[in-house]
Amino acid sequence: MKSFEELGVRDDLRRAIEELGFENPMPVQEKVIPHLLNEDTDVVALAQTGTGKTAAFGLPVLQRIDPDVRRPQALILSPTRELCLQIGSDLADFSKYMPKVKVLPVYGGSSIESQIRALREGVQIIVATPGRLIDLINRGVVDLSDVHTVVLDEADEMLNMGFLDSIDQILAKVPEQRKMLMFSATMPNEIARIAKKYMHNPVEFVVGNRNEGSANVKHVYYMVNARDKYLALKRIADDSPNIYAIIFCRTRRDTQEIADKLIQDGYNADALHGDLSQQQRDIVMKKFRDRVISLLVATDVAARGLDVDDLTHVINYGLPDDTAVYTHRSGRTGRAGKTGVSVAIIHSREKGKLREIEKKIGKTFERKEVPTPQHIIEKQLYNLADRIEKVKVDDEEIMKYLPGVSRKLDWLSQEDLLKRVLSLEFNRLLEYYRDAPTIDFIDEKPRKERKERKDSPRSDREKDRRTAEKGMARVYVNAGKSDGFFAGNLIDMLNHVVEGKRVDVGRIDLLPGYSLFDVPKADAARVVRGLSGADFAGKRIYSEIADPDKDYARASARKKREAVAGEPAETTFDYFLKKSRAPKKSAKKSSRRK
Repeated sequence: MKSFEELGVRDDLRRAIEELGFENPMPVQEKVIPHLLNEDTDVVALAQTGTGKTAAFGLPVLQRIDPDVRRPQALILSPTRELCLQIGSDLADFSKYMPKVKVLPVYGGSSIESQIRALREGVQIIVATPGRLIDLINRGVVDLSDVHTVVLDEADEMLNMGFLDSIDQILAKVPEQRKMLMFSATMPNEIARIAKKYMHNPVEFVVGNRNEGSANVKHVYYMVNARDKYLALKRIADDSPNIYAIIFCRTRRDTQEIADKLIQDGYNADALHGDLSQQQRDIVMKKFRDRVISLLVATDVAARGLDVDDLTHVINYGLPDDTAVYTHRSGRTGRAGKTGVSVAIIHSREKGKLREIEKKIGKTFERKEVPTPQHIIEKQLYNLADRIEKVKVDDEEIMKYLPGVSRKLDWLSQEDLLKRVLSLEFNRLLEYYRDAPTIDFIDEKPRKERKERKDSPRSDREKDRRTAEKGMARVYVNAGKSDGFFAGNLIDMLNHVVEGKRVDVGRIDLLPGYSLFDVPKADAARVVRGLSGADFAGKRIYSEIADPDKDYARASARKKREAVAGEPAETTFDYFLKKSRAPKKSAKKSSRRK
């Protein structure tokens, strides 16, 4: 392993980073720094978040700055305000012994007047979010004609956030003969197109494998019934007494509901999502960085740019549809040489998605059983014993009060005293987990029964599909895979059109022309009311509580045949509406002619 000196990093920069605790270069730094200092070609670097990317581009950028020229010479673009501030702060630390070099973060949500004043005083490095930078360019206060280095950090995130047109506008203001660096955690096709469009024969550096998860991250999953996901989340948190985690949810509504539940149940938690103002976001993120809260429940968009090195866990309360999103999530733990755990809490219907993620990231998820109450209590007790053993004691101060406390408690034996200390800490936990059930998902149908079901007549299998699990109600909806209607669309529609509290969804069966899914019996009528008459991509939705004896497949097929034949095919909504209004046939059977 080479030293920073051997990589060519200058003395004043080495002095600053050594004071920050940098000892040896990380792999991405060892590859990128010498190239940026000595070669003219552009660079595409693929590396996970937390692998030392900022120093990899920041040290060479600072070293190539002319401190006597008080005009922008380097431009660093980042997707979010938080990442922009983080990069600006790191570069300021690296340039501690370069007093003439000024680094300015420019971003939305802060006073543009103060940013304009700083620009007029003269800066050499601008770290910017695309929107605010374009605003400053249009006002005529930013001149990029002397920029010789452009860095796109977290380029894949900038694409996800729709900044491609903004990047076009900005690069049109930068000299054609520039050095350009692009850093990305994943390599989707769009990144390759950007490289081809904007860069000159770029050299590619890969730390790990393309789109691969971090080597320091262990991937595990727990399989439970959908209604037990929150209970599983609490047990996972309780089983890790020193947990410091981000819990990712799919929607803002889920994020706030889960955070509220955790707070009510006594956890140090808070929510981070798009409905919060910038001031509220800043407060939540500061509390999380300062460890005032240990569980941050967030959406993917809101968590972008949140840079924390010591996360013990990333918890996927819902798996994302895009594997790249999972890579970004899991890459937030196991950083800076530390280890971490990426947890997925899934139900049985998400197993296919899990296998797809495994294939893309080149990692195998380990299935674990949800921690039992006995295991959790034991873990917590040993953690308390460890804290007692390692607590720092100020003998001089504590001795002032020890005699009085000793007199008060001297009638207790050592065992009684220990029991009381433990009970003081654990009575709530013991009470909560008393008689708590096992919540792992168990396939109750043995293999033989599943085979018999497979070999049974089609009509029996269809009827079984229309039958709900115990405690649940089966709901029909007239949209299926042929309509582009998938599980994510169903969950999104339920969140938006069903009034009241969030609905827990169980087993989902997606068929070509329709879908069936389980919800708690108490919520079934509310779900049907909310879905009926709703719109999905121009299709009018009909919903009802599924009848085990009704052949929905035949109705769907009949509608499809009518459409193919050119007949005026009525919608499934109208078909069932007509059936419900039709007079019921007599139950009396007609006599059969002999």
